[in-house]
Amino acid sequence: MSDQITVTRASDAGQLALELPAALPGLAIEPEWKGQPRLWGHSLHPMCSYLASFPAALAHGFIARYSRPGDVVLDPFSGRGTAPVQAAAEGRIGVGNDLNPLAHVLTAAKLEPATPAESRTRLTALRLAWAADTTGWLGLAGRVVASPGDPAILVPPAGSSSGPDAGREPVPAEVAISFHPRTLGQLLMVRSRLRLDDPTDRFLAGALAGALHGKTPSYLSTIMPNTFSMAPRYVRDFVTRTDFQPPERDVFDTLSAKLDRLYRQPAPSTTGVPLLGDARTAGRRARAALRARGLPDRARLVITSPPYLRVLKYGYYNWLRTWLLGFDAHEIDATLDDAHQREPYLAFLREVLTDLRPAMTDDGIAALVIGDVERDRGKPSTTGLGLAERVWEEAAYPAGFRLAGLVRDEVAANRKMTRLWGDEAGRATKTDRILVLGSTEAGRRRALAAATLPVDWTWPPTRLRAL
Repeated sequence: MSDQITVTRASDAGQLALELPAALPGLAIEPEWKGQPRLWGHSLHPMCSYLASFPAALAHGFIARYSRPGDVVLDPFSGRGTAPVQAAAEGRIGVGNDLNPLAHVLTAAKLEPATPAESRTRLTALRLAWAADTTGWLGLAGRVVASPGDPAILVPPAGSSSGPDAGREPVPAEVAISFHPRTLGQLLMVRSRLRLDDPTDRFLAGALAGALHGKTPSYLSTIMPNTFSMAPRYVRDFVTRTDFQPPERDVFDTLSAKLDRLYRQPAPSTTGVPLLGDARTAGRRARAALRARGLPDRARLVITSPPYLRVLKYGYYNWLRTWLLGFDAHEIDATLDDAHQREPYLAFLREVLTDLRPAMTDDGIAALVIGDVERDRGKPSTTGLGLAERVWEEAAYPAGFRLAGLVRDEVAANRKMTRLWGDEAGRATKTDRILVLGSTEAGRRRALAAATLPVDWTWPPTRLRAL
């Protein structure tokens, strides 16, 4: 096999020479996921959009080849939970970890979903709470809209279960001008009542976050696309320039319709495990959480997409959703620290992979979706190309993984969530390459042997279809 032909190459100055392949070999996996419908997969996936998430069909392409029902599938950078949720829908044990609290809420909401009866009952209770004090909440929202950003007008915090008179925090001006006064009043009430530590409330919160803004009547505000929040200054300028008038939308009706879509298919059939924390400790924390639940404690498949190098700020591009859930967008971005240059980024991934390898089975396989970054902050990138090779050489190889090969995945700009950025759409990351690794030689051999297995792309399977 070509991946066993090694040469001695000198790495960067100050580092030891490594025994590495002359070139990373291709792996014979056809990117059939590109031919599937955009919303292929379980109906829970579209709960809320999330930048840089890979499609459920891509996850299925690896889950179907490299795991069996009952196996653990782990994603240490789970985002909105695509990989672990699809794994759970296919009878695996999906484990999703992320340090971003917004990502954790979305992953947990889908891996531990409320039943239709639970969510409908809770939504009815929220309707009744609104009806019991409509005047108070409308009065509060009216004052907020009349003086956007006024620090003296305070509203109850998220999850406080407080009434409209128990204000402790101001509403950002950009929030106030994005919604009709009645819609904002309902949002303020629901926001104060939903507790993220309750699975049913968390499910409703995740669904509501996905319905906040978009360009169709199924969203509560039409001021920006559903894929990400436009910059606050842009929102203010847009409202002034266009005399934007937010449409009146009913939060409860909108959320009810969203639940109808999410419940088109039965909930995933197996247990899921959502984790909140640093990816560098995801492996050991996943093992502990699995053992605590009496489940197998090592992953047979890791499938993940590490953050693109210096491309996205997950708090900044989700500031309206983070406000709804009670998180601080600036604190999220400071915690995630997305501004790594290449060498610290590679050192970070080496720590992640070093922690993951003992959490994998002896024949475990890891598939890392790594985007080449062609533009950094609008300028040509000098360090973002060839990242897959560098991740192998300076992160996976030192962590003890064995190389199976690369799968090339061209990313069309019109399929990206950033397509609305006009001429800059898709220019940062035009190519994803999937680095496929074995945790041992047995894993590498299994990755090679199963690469050409046929995959069934029928979805939903017969057992999941509505009668």
